Amino acid sequence: MGLAMESSNRIVPSFLILLSFIFVVVNGQFPTTLEGPFKPVTVPVDYAIVGKVTRLPVNKNPIIRPTIEFQPEQISLSLSSNFSSVWVSWIAGEFQIGDNVELLDPQSVASVVRYGVYRSDRNNQAVGTSFVYSQQYPIGGLENYTSGIIHRVLITGLEPDTMYEYQCGDPNKTMSDVHYFRTMPSPLEDYPSRIAVVGGLGLTYNTSTTISHMVANHPDLALLVGDLSFADLYRTDGALSDCQNCSGPQTLRQETFQPRWDHWGRFMQILTATVPTMVIEGEHEIEKQADNQTFAAYSSRFASTHDESGSTLYYSFDAGGIHFVMLGAYVPYDKSSDQYKWLERDLSNVNRSVTPWLIAAWSPPWYSTYKEHYREAECMRVEMEELLYKHGVDTVFNGQVNAYERSNRVYNYTLDPCGPVHITVGSGGNEKNLALEHADEPGNCPVSSNITDGFMGGFCGFNFTSGPAAGNFCWNEQPGYSAYRESSFGYGILEVKNQTHALWIWYRNQDHYSSGADVIYIVRQPDRCPSPTEGVGSTGFMPGKETREVQLHNTQEKAYMIILNRLPTKDRLGAFGIQVERGCALWEAYAGADSDYSG
Repeated sequence: MGLAMESSNRIVPSFLILLSFIFVVVNGQFPTTLEGPFKPVTVPVDYAIVGKVTRLPVNKNPIIRPTIEFQPEQISLSLSSNFSSVWVSWIAGEFQIGDNVELLDPQSVASVVRYGVYRSDRNNQAVGTSFVYSQQYPIGGLENYTSGIIHRVLITGLEPDTMYEYQCGDPNKTMSDVHYFRTMPSPLEDYPSRIAVVGGLGLTYNTSTTISHMVANHPDLALLVGDLSFADLYRTDGALSDCQNCSGPQTLRQETFQPRWDHWGRFMQILTATVPTMVIEGEHEIEKQADNQTFAAYSSRFASTHDESGSTLYYSFDAGGIHFVMLGAYVPYDKSSDQYKWLERDLSNVNRSVTPWLIAAWSPPWYSTYKEHYREAECMRVEMEELLYKHGVDTVFNGQVNAYERSNRVYNYTLDPCGPVHITVGSGGNEKNLALEHADEPGNCPVSSNITDGFMGGFCGFNFTSGPAAGNFCWNEQPGYSAYRESSFGYGILEVKNQTHALWIWYRNQDHYSSGADVIYIVRQPDRCPSPTEGVGSTGFMPGKETREVQLHNTQEKAYMIILNRLPTKDRLGAFGIQVERGCALWEAYAGADSDYSG
C-alpha cells in the first residue's frame, strides 16, 4: 500500500508561504490530506523569538500559594470512562519538605464537590477520597518532599454536552470559587468542538503566552502530551540542576524540585479548572525515587480512566465520537508487555460506527526530523506501529521535541494513504529552548550507536535499508514523510467536524491568538482504508463550506492579520502595502528590504 517516497529539502521563503496562505484565505477553503502527500516545507527560523528562556516568577499570582488555610488550589478536571461523569481534583494544605516533618492527615479535610447545571443552585453533592504522596530521593542529604492533601471526586449522572458549574473543598473549612465546564457529547451524537493539544509546557513566559492563547480559543478538551512542569530540571533547593540539558530516558536526574509541580498546577488552573485535561507522561515525569519508584508526582496529581489498563501510564477514553489511546513510552511496550496486550484488547473493542475517529498520543515522536531526540523512540515504533496501522489510527500526537512538525500520511517510513498523520507539538513553552537543527542537515546526524532503549534490551536505531536514505541513519534532505516543520512556540487545536473530516490548526505564539499558521483538513477514508471495526463511511462533507470556521478567517481585516502574522517579525513593516478586499488578495507593495529570504 506504500507510495513512492518523494523528498525535497525546501527552505520556503516567507513571501511564498504568504502567497499560498492568501490563496487559501480568499478561496475560503483549506488543503486536505486527500491532496497529499505534500512536498516537504521547512519554515525559516524567526530569530526574533529565539533567545534565552525566561522563567516565570514564583512569588506572584497566580503561582503563589493561597493565604487561606486549606483553600482548594491546583483544581483540575479530567474525563472519566463515559460522558456522564467527570473527575475533579485539587490540593489543599501546604507541602512539607525535609527528613523529619509532620505529614498532613488526608482525613482532616473533606473532599466535596457541589455542582449543578449552569446558573442553578448547585444542589448536587459528590464526595471523594484524599491522599498525599512523597518523593524520596536516592541520594542521602537531599530534602525529601510530601505533598499537600490531594483530593479526587468523581461526579456522576451528568447530561451530555451540557454546561455545569461547581465548587470544591470542605464545606466546614473553605470552598473554592465557582468554576464551569461542559460535558462531552455522547458518542452517537457529536464531537468536542475544539481539542487543544500541546506538550513541553514548563513554566516560562512562553508558557504564559501559550496558555493565554489557548484559553482565548475556548477549547472543550485539552491533551497534554508529556513534559509538564520540568521539576526534574531543578535541585531540591530550587536551583537549576547542572543536568538541565541532559536528555533521553536513560539520563535519570537524581533530584527534583517538587514544589515546581505546585507552582505549575496553580498556574495551569486557569485552563484545567474549566477544561477537562487529559495527560500522558514524558521523560521529565520519570523522577526516580530511592526505592526505584517512578512517576509518583504524575500518577498522583492527575486522574485518568485507567481501570481497564491497570496503569496511569497508559489508558484510553472516549470524547464524543473519538476514541483516544494514551500510550506510555517509558514503561515496557514490547509485544509481551502488559501495555501491548492491553492495547490489543482496547483497539479490538473500538466500534468505529460509534467512535469513528481513533487518535493516539504519547510523548516521544516516531516521525521527527529534528536532531533533538532523533529516532529515540525507534524501538517503540518497531513494536507498536503495525498494531496501530492495522486498526486504522487516524492521527498521532506527540511532544518531547521542542518544535512543531506535521507529517504526510506515513507507515514504516513509507508514504501511505492509510497511515496516520503524525503531529509533534512539543514547544508549548518548555524550560530549555526551541529545537533548531534538523538531522538531515550537514553535520547534524546523531551517532546511531548512542541511541539505545532499556525496554528493548538496547539498540533499534539501525540504518535505513531502502529508499533515498538507504545505508544511512539520517536522510541528507528533508524526508518526504515530513510535510511541514517550524521552530516556534505554540500549540494546536483539532476540530472534528463529522465522521470523516477534522480541521487541524497550529497556532504560533508570535501571532494573534486566532491566527492559524498551519491549517489542514485531516480526512478519513473508511472505504479505502477500512479498520477491523470500521463503521459508516463518508457523509459527503465539503471542507470550507461551513459558516463556523477558524475565527479569524472570515473578514478582510482578519485575513490581513493572518497574512501579517505569517511574516518573520522583522519583515512585518514591509507588508503594510498589502490589501485584502472582498476575497481578492491585492499586493500593492511588498518592500521586504530587510528580509534575509529570497524567493
